[in-house]
Amino acid sequence: MYSQMVASSLPIVGPELIMAGGAMLLLMIGVFAGERSAQTVTGLSVALIIIAGLWLVFVTPYGEAFGGSFVLDPFAGFMKVLVLVGSAAAVIMSVGFAESERFNRFEFPVLIVLSTTGMMVMVSAGDLITLYLGLELQSLAIYVLAAINRDSARSTEAGLKYFVLGALSSGMLLYGASMVYGFTGQIEFGAIASAITGEGRSLGLVVGLVFVLAGLAFKISAVPFHMWTPDVYEGAPTPITAFLAGAPKVAAMALITRFTVQGFEPLQVDWQQIIVFISIASMAFGAFAAIGQRNFKRLMAYSSIGHMGFALVGLAAANVEGVRGVLIYMTVYLAMTLGTFAVILAMRRKDGVVEEIEDLAGLSKTNPVMALFLTILMLSLAGLPPLAGFFAKYFVFMAAVEAELYALAVIGVLASVVGLYYYLRIVKLMWFDEPSAEFVPMAMELRLVLWAAALFIFPVYLFIGGPLFTAAEAAARTFF
Repeated sequence: MYSQMVASSLPIVGPELIMAGGAMLLLMIGVFAGERSAQTVTGLSVALIIIAGLWLVFVTPYGEAFGGSFVLDPFAGFMKVLVLVGSAAAVIMSVGFAESERFNRFEFPVLIVLSTTGMMVMVSAGDLITLYLGLELQSLAIYVLAAINRDSARSTEAGLKYFVLGALSSGMLLYGASMVYGFTGQIEFGAIASAITGEGRSLGLVVGLVFVLAGLAFKISAVPFHMWTPDVYEGAPTPITAFLAGAPKVAAMALITRFTVQGFEPLQVDWQQIIVFISIASMAFGAFAAIGQRNFKRLMAYSSIGHMGFALVGLAAANVEGVRGVLIYMTVYLAMTLGTFAVILAMRRKDGVVEEIEDLAGLSKTNPVMALFLTILMLSLAGLPPLAGFFAKYFVFMAAVEAELYALAVIGVLASVVGLYYYLRIVKLMWFDEPSAEFVPMAMELRLVLWAAALFIFPVYLFIGGPLFTAAEAAARTFF
């Protein structure tokens, strides 16, 4: 019986096995070949992620593994593809930067592969134990990544802050999970929902729900669990910041969606209030706190806080349209974020890297192509039509309106208007201010990511009936 369960489960966890086994192999290559293997390990890690993605899309069957602890359905498949794309792009963008900043170590891509494996487990978590295992595998690798530049005091401080606050959030999540198990006697999400339906709502169960959501909200930088984000974004090496801003947010948002919609569907009224609160707080705080920022990476930190708030608007709707909106929003957010960080990585002069927003002054005269693409990305982040950022917000706001959450939708629109200021300020600097010193030519890998991101955010991918919309619709119906 046990051997049959394992045999039937292995095909479903194939991509995770490929990633885990590949990470161990890459680690051995790095250990025995030494530091000179960094380029080889980096290239192989990108190939490994691509192979895992192709295996996921074309070979891996849908189903449940290990007695329901691991679930692969259209929702998990959709989000895993996003995670793999974000991770591969982060590794590609790191190549030139790691060499110039002298932290080109083979451990770097290996840690990203291990963290990505944890994210894939998170997305497919079917019970509380798998949820925690995936979350910790992802987090432990990122703690090291944030502090990987040991010669930088800022990087070391960023890693320490993220580790301390991350440990606190893990403790909160574990406490909440123990409460949920104590009051339901179940750990599987579907069984938890059935137990709640049969036994009814209890105060202890709601307390457990709040603590688990607090731990998960930390991973997406939602207010009031956002305090680590600006310092870690600024202090960590920029490729790590690009990685932090993309794939982990997608995985954590997928986990929150599955945990609430599938595991706590009978307590929708309770968790909906929590999601509405952190959504409003994140949108408002992200919009206003970013106004005074001068460092581009810190501005992107506050921008990501706001965007997670917008994505949570769709989850608060708790319907098919809302989950579909979350999926589309996270796809567009990932593209916009990766493209923007490709530009930040390209902000390099002969005397070193610069990160201040003022350093973009007159970019349209010194590098018109980069200025044009960054303008497209900024306007999409602001949510202006006809770019993809507008349609992403449109889908989540319309889902909120359909769920009669009118105040939430109105606050989201107002927060978008406030956020428009600091995005347009960057556009104004690039096109109307006097040029500052010219940047060195953009590396090929950064150019590739920037072009792909800028071209993706045109709305052809989001029209009703388009491939992205159709895939998101099918994935959203997994829970309904």
